[in-house]
Amino acid sequence: MDLQDQLKNLFPDHQPENDPVENQIEEGIWMQEAPIICKYEKRKGKPITILEGYTGADEDFKKLAKELKTRLSVGGSFKNDSIIIQGDYRDQIMKILTEKGFKVKRVGG
Repeated sequence: MDLQDQLKNLFPDHQPENDPVENQIEEGIWMQEAPIICKYEKRKGKPITILEGYTGADEDFKKLAKELKTRLSVGGSFKNDSIIIQGDYRDQIMKILTEKGFKVKRVGG
């Protein structure tokens, strides 16, 4: 007997809803015409990837930053209208953003 069967026995009248958490990040992110700029730098000898050029709301860009950090399992931050990801992840970030429908332009290398 798995967990779903046990829950049905405990709550026979409950109707499960569709999973709303699954596509929660995708909702409401504003797509733009100009491409997002993905560039590579070294700060204090360590590589970082910087995303700039998003013209939507800051909250949407913060959601995007959080999703990128969790999908890549890396650290990073959102400062001065740009996303800073620790490490050189340009190829993976560009692939993720194009899957979401963004236009991405690679700058610097």
